[in-house]
Amino acid sequence: VQLQASGGGLVQSGGSLRLSCAASGRIFDSYSIGWFRQAPGMEREFVASTRWSGTHTNYADSVKGRFTIAKDSTKNMVDLQMNSLRPEDTADYFCATGPLADTTNPNPRVYEYWGRGTQVTVSS
Repeated sequence: VQLQASGGGLVQSGGSLRLSCAASGRIFDSYSIGWFRQAPGMEREFVASTRWSGTHTNYADSVKGRFTIAKDSTKNMVDLQMNSLRPEDTADYFCATGPLADTTNPNPRVYEYWGRGTQVTVSS
């Protein structure tokens, strides 16, 4: 399984960005797909997750109501729509997947496959 994240960039506070994670290889609907982020000097933290079936969506409290994770119905791709961005959302964003049934588990170590990060910078 290979993952590729894209869509990062520089945006002003209050703006929006849409990240995409494209997967290739053997993906099952029961697999979880998660977005994580890591700011300089900080640990990697959970942002949002769902299953490749598009069900069992889960969000970190810090992004609820602002971010939306959604599965593209025609492709092995999951998007993260980020609205009302804040400077504290600045980080490298990573997507990850694996045979994890519990999408509420925020531990990045339970995800088996990772893509390279895409950088998001929110200016104040």
